[in-house]
Amino acid sequence: MPLPPTGDTIAAIATAPGEGAIGVVRVAGPEAYRVADALFRPRSGPSPSATPGHRVRVGTVVDDGETIDEGLLLTFRAPASYTGQDAVELQTHGGPAVLRRVLEGCLRHGARAAGPGEFTLRAYLAGKMDLVQAESVLAVVEAQSERARRTAAHGLTRRLSDRLDALQDRLTAAYGDLTAVLDYPEEGVELRDVRPALRAVRREIADLLATADAGALVRRGARLALLGRPNAGKSRLLNALLGYDRSIVSDAPGTTRDYLEAPLDLDGVPVTAIDTAGVRTTDDAIEASGVRSAIDLAERADLVLVLVDRSCPWSPHDRELLERTADGRRLLLATKSDLPAAWTQDAVGAGPWIDVSAERGDGLPELRAAVRARLLGDAAGTELWIQHERHAEALRAVETALARCEASPEDLMAIDLEEALDTLAGLTGRGEIAEDALAHVFANFCVGK
Repeated sequence: MPLPPTGDTIAAIATAPGEGAIGVVRVAGPEAYRVADALFRPRSGPSPSATPGHRVRVGTVVDDGETIDEGLLLTFRAPASYTGQDAVELQTHGGPAVLRRVLEGCLRHGARAAGPGEFTLRAYLAGKMDLVQAESVLAVVEAQSERARRTAAHGLTRRLSDRLDALQDRLTAAYGDLTAVLDYPEEGVELRDVRPALRAVRREIADLLATADAGALVRRGARLALLGRPNAGKSRLLNALLGYDRSIVSDAPGTTRDYLEAPLDLDGVPVTAIDTAGVRTTDDAIEASGVRSAIDLAERADLVLVLVDRSCPWSPHDRELLERTADGRRLLLATKSDLPAAWTQDAVGAGPWIDVSAERGDGLPELRAAVRARLLGDAAGTELWIQHERHAEALRAVETALARCEASPEDLMAIDLEEALDTLAGLTGRGEIAEDALAHVFANFCVGK
């Protein structure tokens, strides 16, 4: 996929769809100020094109003799702008009709409608940011939790880029040592064993890759399924975790016949909690469909909470439920711990169990901590995470190349080391990167960013 041209002027609505107090239309490119001259009438002072950069002007947006709205004009002179080009932002009231009309005026006066991520692509091509930072822009926009925002910010502020650059510099030094001996043997350069340095870099890459699953999960959100027999307390527990009544609670078994989803923030981890139908054998076709759906949802969830009523005698159906979920993606909950216990953890085994009472709130802090720990794993205690699959794939490829390099004879090590360096350079954008790869990276951005 070819990259869009960068020498023309682009425009887009930069604020989210829907109504808002303020809306922004962004324009960037060599004709940005000419577009502003055609549309914006300052309340006082010179025209937009005669305005120095980094100014805020109050005035009216006018097109074809018609007043569209009153608003502000923000001006940015190249190269001190987001894209490195001349740029302006027209800020008006945030009604969809107003913003569409302003954008139409920009297009009519010479701008082209921007594609997804095209402003950030221009920023990258102008050297305003590297590729990791550019992708972090999207992650910041999409962040649904504090943990996701913080992780994305580490990429945006170059913390991740600096870490990757340092690895690249160390590999470059090792590559230089190898090639100096191989290419210029007559100089008598002593060959230094670079394998310890390569092993150290591999360890750091392994540490980063250990956060990839948690990073991807925090970015997209986790799916948490509540599974149990009828009246095990699933709906009541969901309401307790949410802090409000989302699911119908009843003493009658089989109340939930379909699944119900609700968003939940568990200590910074965005979660979609799913209340499922009670799992039991039934002749009711509708309830049976709900049971099948519950089992399917549990199989596809990132984590399953298996609820067993502690106040009812243990049954073969409870054992069957544990066997269905024995793949390790589960936490076992002994519910209704505020009532007299009909069985003990030692008697049934298959622990550990978390005793919870949705009625009194007992065990909920422990449950939240356990869910977070299971979802995040070893990444829970670290700050710098890998969020993007492209980053993870590149680091795995570097790790593989370095492993081959360590196992190779000295006269062949430089081949694999060069591959590792090329892959790492493509990750940050410090080296050559194909146009189709760049197009793929920016294709997921929203228009206007």
